[in-house]
Amino acid sequence: MTIRVLVVDDQTLVRQGIRSLLDLTDDIEVVGEADDGMAALAAIEEHAPDVVLLDLRMPRHDGIWTLTALRDGAAQEPPAVLVLTTFDTDTLVLDAMRAGACGYLLKDVTLEQLTRAIRTLADGGTLISPSITDRLLRAVRRRRPAEGEDLPRIQPLTDRELEVLRLVAEGYSNREIARALFLAEGTVKNHVSALLVKLGARDRTNAVLRALHENVLN
Repeated sequence: MTIRVLVVDDQTLVRQGIRSLLDLTDDIEVVGEADDGMAALAAIEEHAPDVVLLDLRMPRHDGIWTLTALRDGAAQEPPAVLVLTTFDTDTLVLDAMRAGACGYLLKDVTLEQLTRAIRTLADGGTLISPSITDRLLRAVRRRRPAEGEDLPRIQPLTDRELEVLRLVAEGYSNREIARALFLAEGTVKNHVSALLVKLGARDRTNAVLRALHENVLN
């Protein structure tokens, strides 16, 4: 199965470079390009990509705007979004993940790292560059809930649910978790669904953020 990818970056040379690199793979196809968030939304509707590679700093409509628009306005399930940027400040990382990004990598990654991330997201997983994980954890712990925001209380997790949660946090897909824990993939899906309920999270990324904030993974 070919993974359909959309590249969103305001620099033409960067988009062309990423396309040229991904053309070297057998299972990944760049189906379109966009130079800002508004163009990205139109390209997503036109090309229906599986994964979007998204820069954060763009003129007019930037990456956070794009993520928010996809999360709040999509009539159907939006594609997985992998943030690919040169900026790794705590605030940007946390804002991107909260807005719905499934992964976050810096542009100094190798082709192997990039293709692995694309495949992970296409398979339903999440992925954050190891160099960013520690600062994300610090940012989550510093961030206080917005005024009037009433976060649901976390319910206790079973040992098995904690095992699954740790692998979700490391970017494993359901299929990879099933292999690692010697479980049926359907069983893993049930555990992930239970985690979302117990953590009061809307998706896997939000579940990891909530778990980090509440020190559940320690």
